[in-house]
Amino acid sequence: MVLKSRLYLYTVDVKWTGNLGQGTSSYRAYNRSWDLCSPGKPVVACSNNQLLRGNSAQYNPEDMLIGALSACHMLWFLHLASDAGIVVETYEDHAEATGETRPNGASRFLEAVLCPVITLQSGNDPDKADGLHKKVHEFCFIARSVNFPVRFAAIYLFA
Repeated sequence: MVLKSRLYLYTVDVKWTGNLGQGTSSYRAYNRSWDLCSPGKPVVACSNNQLLRGNSAQYNPEDMLIGALSACHMLWFLHLASDAGIVVETYEDHAEATGETRPNGASRFLEAVLCPVITLQSGNDPDKADGLHKKVHEFCFIARSVNFPVRFAAIYLFA
């Protein structure tokens, strides 16, 4: 039997909300804000990184990419744990990413580190759970799509 890949289409609308009345007539004449919209979902107000004249109280593209990476990893970890008979009771991740900006203004991520704190049901094997993190990267849509290394440093607690 030959298995075929399936294609998926993801859509989102980005609507700039930062026109202060003069458009982009000068670098300081506009806000770096926008709404992230998708039919049937709440609107998320976003902004640029505060270092680039953005609003630090709103999510920026870098936050959203690392958040998507962390969430995708978590969802696949939970799936694989369930398949492996490992009972996860809580999962919280403090994800971090290191980026650089070059003198010409071009930026990129150098790496991300996922640092989940995971509570396992008593009697579960943390080494077996740790092995699942490596397997996640065979499946996670986001991790398989980024061009920077993604590491993990999980901490396990027991209920």
